[in-house]
This record gives sequence, C-alpha cells and structure tokens, in this order.
Amino acid sequence: MTLIYNMTATTLFYIIITILIISFLVDKILDALNAKHFDDVIPQELQDVYDDTEYKKSQAYKKTNYKFGLLTSTFSIVLTLAFLFFDGFEFIDNIARGYTKNPILIALIFFGIIMIGSDFLSTPLSYYKTFVIEERFGFNKTTKKTFILDKIKGWLMLTIIGGGILALIIWFYQFSGKNFWLYAWALITVFTIFMNMFYARLIVPLFNKQSPLEEGELRNKISEYAKTVGFKLDKIFVIDGSKRSTKANAYFSGFGSEKRVTLFDTLITDLEDEEIVAVLAHEVGHYKKKHIIFNLAASILLTGITLYVLSIFVSNPLLSNALGVEIPSFHIGLIAFGLLYSPISEVTSLIMNWFSRTFEYQADNYAKNTYKAEPLISSLKKLSKNSLSNLTPHKAYVFLHYSHPTLLERVKNLKL
Repeated sequence: MTLIYNMTATTLFYIIITILIISFLVDKILDALNAKHFDDVIPQELQDVYDDTEYKKSQAYKKTNYKFGLLTSTFSIVLTLAFLFFDGFEFIDNIARGYTKNPILIALIFFGIIMIGSDFLSTPLSYYKTFVIEERFGFNKTTKKTFILDKIKGWLMLTIIGGGILALIIWFYQFSGKNFWLYAWALITVFTIFMNMFYARLIVPLFNKQSPLEEGELRNKISEYAKTVGFKLDKIFVIDGSKRSTKANAYFSGFGSEKRVTLFDTLITDLEDEEIVAVLAHEVGHYKKKHIIFNLAASILLTGITLYVLSIFVSNPLLSNALGVEIPSFHIGLIAFGLLYSPISEVTSLIMNWFSRTFEYQADNYAKNTYKAEPLISSLKKLSKNSLSNLTPHKAYVFLHYSHPTLLERVKNLKL
C-alpha cells in the first residue's frame, strides 16, 4: 500500500502499460506454441476420432481460428494502448460529467459509453466469426435475426443487472467509505447464489426454448441411473441448441428443488442413449463430489478478497491520475485497479483451472465406477470430433488455459 502511495502517476501508468504488453506477449507465445502442434500425428488412443478428411478439416479450423484470434487480439491491444496514451478515459469521463454531477449517474453514463463503443467495434468481428468462420466449417445455425436479438437482449441484461449492481456498489462506497467492500460482497454473494439457483428458469428462456424431455427410453434410462446412485432427478429438459450451432452440450444447474439437467437437442442427435447417460453420470459425479459447492464457495471467497484489496486502493487519487483523469472517482479507480490486479487474477485462474482439471478426473472416475467407462469414452470422442477439437495441444497451453484435461488424458484415465 505504501509503495503505491509513494509512486507517481506516470510510474503507475507505465506499470499498467507493461502489464498489458507482457500479458499480450505471453498469450501470443502460448498461442504460437500451441499452433505448432496443429499438424502433429494423432495419438494411437485417438486414431478413431477422425479419418483423414475430417482431420484435415479440423486442422484448417484450428488454423483459421488461430489467425483470426491473432488478428482480433492484436487489434484489441493496439486499441487499448492508444486509448490509454491519448487519455481516452478522461475524454469519456468529461462527457459523462457534462450530463450530471451525481457520482452514480456519472459512472453509469461512463460505462455505458464504453460498452456501446466496445460493442460497436467487436460486433463486426463477432459477426465474421459466426457467419463466416463457423458457417464455413458447418457449425453455424444462427440467423441474422437471432444474432441481432441476442445482442439487444444482452445489452438490456447488462444495463439492468450490471448497471443496478454497479449503482448499488457506488452507493455503498458513498455512505460507508472503505467498508463498502463488505456490503458489495454481501450483494454479489446473494446475487451469485440466486443466479446459480434460478439461471435456468429466469435467464435461459430469454434466449432459448426449453421443454421437458419426453417420456421414453432415454428418460427411463436416465431415471434408472439416477435411482441407482441415490440422486433425485425429476427435471430433465431439452434446449434448442441447434438454433445457434451444431455443437452439443449438457449441463446441470440449480440446487434443491431447482436442480435440473439440460440436454442440448444436438447432444441427443449426436449420441446414443448409453452415451448420454454416461455424460450425465459424469455431471452427477460433480454433484456427488461437492465440486459445485466448492466452485461456488471459491468464487465467493475470491470475490471477497478482490473487493477487500480494491477497498484499500480505490480511494487513492493516484489510480485515476495514472489513467490521465484529474478528478478522482470510484469508476476510474475501479478500471485502474482492474488493470493492475490482472496478474493476480491470472494466478487465481491458473489455480482454479488446476482444481477444475482434477475435478474432471474425479467426475470421470465416478461415472466409470457407477455406470460404464466405454460409453463415456465414445461420447467424449464424438463430441471432440463434432466440434473439430484440437487433439494435440501444447502442454504449456493446457496448463495455463484448459479447465478440462485433454481428450487423450481423459481417455487414458478412463481405461485404467
């Protein structure tokens, strides 16, 4: 704390610039290392995933996404650095202050302008990704109407929910000073638990249609498995994932009476009944091993720690001055803190990814021991094939970015 207070705004500014550049370079080096393995020979255990034609298609998909990612991330870092060097935050802050003197409204207008500007620049890239790259490789099912409606709904949710939470946090800061973090932590904790409980009921229907899985052989097999492991599962839904993509997925959500499993319609199309049950057995394993509770508790704890550290520094005018803004404010301090805190976030993300990969092995083992290994292996291979996944990623890339073990690692573990 003393170190930051003894710094000059210029020194802090260049520390922020250095963090951004180093982070960008590390990411690009990892991406390049990973790209060198795109043409590796497929391991013997995965030889049945692709035939020659499919493997060439997967290689082309990976290379296309790599080049596009390089382009977009370079564009992003150049734009960010230009914004910092030419006092972009001060420019927007002055616009916001031209409309009102209320700190909460100033912050909402400030972030609103940034959101609109960011979306104006990112939407064409998102459009290209969806309607050119994903379309070229046969994944895209999104219509232009759906794309636009998703954008509008996303804006409305961010404005109402994000704006509401931000306004409350600034209000907490105004009346409690440095103790605002306790109130903010309580607010975010309640919101996080609420969303974990009711996300599928309140948010998903805004974007997708959900319907109960029809009575039949698949539902019977799922119910029979759930009974054998003492897992009450009455709510099984099918979501129209094919509305946007051919890629498949399945997930559990909620707790207690709100607990439900959601299957993408593409998953039901792509997998056999036994494979779907095996995938769900894996998800049940996460519940039985308390992974959901651990992740929720870890998220809440990390949020509390971050807010506490924020409370120590956010009132320091040096944070605002470092971004070229003369009038200190909570919202500018928040941005500067976020940039400075990003290396710590990377470390916590690394740790959480390690836990996540460990949990995936545990869930796989649970599915293997309570159901069968073979249908889970075949389902993982089919899902990897249908999404043109990278079967030979670089180890460093996996260590730093993967929340799941590689397909090869999971297959080897399941065969033990």
